[in-house]
Amino acid sequence: MHSSHLLLEEPIRMVSILEPSKASFFPAMTKIVGTLGPKSRSVEVISACLKAGMSVARFDFSWGDPEYHQETLENLKTAIKSTKKLCAVMLDTVGAEMQVVNKSEKSISLQADAQVVLTPDLGQEASSQILPINYDGLAKSMKKGDTIFVGQYLFTGSETTSVWLEVSEVTGQDVVCTIKNSATLAGSLFTLHASQVHIDLPTLTDKDKEVISTWGVKNKIDFLSLSYTRHAEDVRQAREFLSKLGDLRQTHIFAKIENVEGLTHFDEILQEADGIILSRGNLGIDLPPEKVFFFQKSALYKCNMAGKPAVLTRVVDSMTDNLRPTRAEATDVANAVLDGSDAILLGAETLRGLYPVETISTVGRICAEAEKVFNQDLYFKKTLKYVGEPMSHLESIASSAVRAAIKVKASVIICFTSSGRAARLIAKYRPTMPVLSVVIPRLKTNQLKWSFSGAFEDQLPTHLWESLFTVNARQSLIVRCLFPILADPRHPAESTSASNESILKVALDHGKTAGVIKSHDRVVVCQKVGDSSVVKIIELED
Repeated sequence: MHSSHLLLEEPIRMVSILEPSKASFFPAMTKIVGTLGPKSRSVEVISACLKAGMSVARFDFSWGDPEYHQETLENLKTAIKSTKKLCAVMLDTVGAEMQVVNKSEKSISLQADAQVVLTPDLGQEASSQILPINYDGLAKSMKKGDTIFVGQYLFTGSETTSVWLEVSEVTGQDVVCTIKNSATLAGSLFTLHASQVHIDLPTLTDKDKEVISTWGVKNKIDFLSLSYTRHAEDVRQAREFLSKLGDLRQTHIFAKIENVEGLTHFDEILQEADGIILSRGNLGIDLPPEKVFFFQKSALYKCNMAGKPAVLTRVVDSMTDNLRPTRAEATDVANAVLDGSDAILLGAETLRGLYPVETISTVGRICAEAEKVFNQDLYFKKTLKYVGEPMSHLESIASSAVRAAIKVKASVIICFTSSGRAARLIAKYRPTMPVLSVVIPRLKTNQLKWSFSGAFEDQLPTHLWESLFTVNARQSLIVRCLFPILADPRHPAESTSASNESILKVALDHGKTAGVIKSHDRVVVCQKVGDSSVVKIIELED
């Protein structure tokens, strides 16, 4: 797809290396998803991660028990209250993941050119001669010469804690392999990946269903990351499962594309899912290296045109152990932004990495720099051409709001919304300024006395904090450009009364406090008045 990448048609403005970075409430328009774990689960570290720019916390259930993750989540809630920074919750399923089980947790040394047997017999002890796996159908899928990769959580394929295997022969349910590189496996679980081979495991396992229906329901998760999505039917089945769980009906499903099978059915999957996560760790092993960039650009382009969030993983692997990324990684982050990513997902870097806060901060700074040279004009034209005519009513309003904001050099776009759909459509056109999404919550009671300032100044009682900040607002925390604000629940979004003006004043005051709106700035406002949608430009006085 030749049109899938965005070109910089103008020379990049050179910035002095001594130019101070402008501290802002919005460190970058591109969002950062952080995986919380051993190195990032204390209130102190989570608070620092939120201040550094993390807006979505990911809980990966391929390791750790629900009690462990619950403790971490409680710490997250405490950090949200103390920092007054909003954060959404993502549950990441195990899915069709093959794992080597090492019950003794002793390190396993594997020598190049030696042989090792993969067996579904979990009664066996893991050693340098035998590796027990959690899947009894591997032998049926493998043949001599096939490649298998075994590594730690979120492997890169280059470190000495990962091993490449080549299938020598298949004996019954066992797969005999030749070790291609010397490595030491450490820990209780290792991921096993067979290149370009169909694995007959369910996308939503019984374990996943149990976790979602207990931990997920209890915590009203905002996003479900559906690991190893291979077909549109996987998403449909997950949606059907969530629909029976009451509070999770509104949970957004992000299809995690991890292999060639998922890429092959990408278009149908995108149609069904609420968003896409390109899991480049597995994809980088499944695809020839020279093909990786093309599939990334093509997939991001399709997500952008569909107006669905696209999340990219595995950008700064080296920061798991180092304070600075490599030059290639820094460029990779910038290219992800230029290609149209909504968010960057950090896995091992924040989960077990030595520098979780610094990683988030570094990625945010790179994103912010790349956003300065993002060719919005070219992107806007491509999006309009893709949408075509006649446009839908909402699409027309959204594109007009962005065009107007850019023409008048507005500081921000303010959008009133209850479902979040209008705000996401505006964000689809990638405005160069933040979109303040004023979300009208739907409360089950009208017995509450609530002030506007409560949304940002934490004057709400603890037990009301979560119920007021709705799912729709939190779900915008993964969309590029979108920043939610909660409006007074007593004032409907389409109100024609003076209440709308008071809500607008709160949004403007919030923008001033955040440092994105100044005196004499222009602001574009998108709102419903009766049955009509209106885009208006206001100029602020002193």
